[in-house]
Amino acid sequence: MKYAREIKVGLLATICLFLLFFGFNFLKGVNIFSPTNSYHGRFYNLHGLEEQAAVSIRGHKVGQVDAIRYDFTQDSAFTVDISIHTDIALPQGTQMALVADGLLGSMAIELILPEMTEGKGQTEPSDLVAHGNYLPTVYVPGLMESLQGELIVKIANAVENIDSLVAQVKTQLDGDHLKASLANVERISADLTGVSAELKGLMATRVPTIMNNADTAVANLNIIMADLKDANLKATVARVDTAVNGVNALIADVRSGEGTLGQLMYNKSLYNHIDAAVLSADSLLTDLKAHPKRYVHFSVFGKKDK
Repeated sequence: MKYAREIKVGLLATICLFLLFFGFNFLKGVNIFSPTNSYHGRFYNLHGLEEQAAVSIRGHKVGQVDAIRYDFTQDSAFTVDISIHTDIALPQGTQMALVADGLLGSMAIELILPEMTEGKGQTEPSDLVAHGNYLPTVYVPGLMESLQGELIVKIANAVENIDSLVAQVKTQLDGDHLKASLANVERISADLTGVSAELKGLMATRVPTIMNNADTAVANLNIIMADLKDANLKATVARVDTAVNGVNALIADVRSGEGTLGQLMYNKSLYNHIDAAVLSADSLLTDLKAHPKRYVHFSVFGKKDK
């Protein structure tokens, strides 16, 4: 054929262009064989949103951002075109939210569906957002952005507290309190050094003597315990019991009035006789002292006193 070579070259070029287009869209995450529905939204600030960013519903990716158009003559200058799978129907009230995608600062689109009422019948086509319509938009600050204001306030308060603490420390360092404290620490350290030296000397001189005395005391105690062990304690205790029994018997006799001691304690007549005899002896001694000549006479020529 006359043009066979040219036809082959054309077909090969067409296949290469198709593969290039398919590969480029595949790398962007676009499946050209899957039909999609397009929706639009207007934003005042994109916060770094880029094309091919993910579009998700409740954390599940359902599409991507196809294009970003801008018109700075409008207040909401940025128009975002998204495409999602055709099997996903968006009810009326669905919002297109600009959200943070992770902690690295990238942005994505989250479709926020309205709350569905339980027991409601089948959704009518009029209750769904038509393909190509504009969705109401909202911006949801990310975790880092929402914490940024609070963190700045807390960091500012912390810096003020640190400044106050540093000023107080500097005042203490510049004043005489620290010097006095250091002097006290040095004095206490010197005292501890002296006490440690004295204790060391005591341990070297007195402790061996004390230990020797303790060893001697323990040896003597062992000897005493051995003597007590060898002593006939039973015989000694028996003799003590016998002596105690004798004392008890003596006390019993005294209480019963038996014997001389018992008679003396409980016989009143005996007590009266003894008392009378003592009184008579006392009178006799008194008269003997007063008139000794009545009882002893040594005169050779004199008369006897009457």
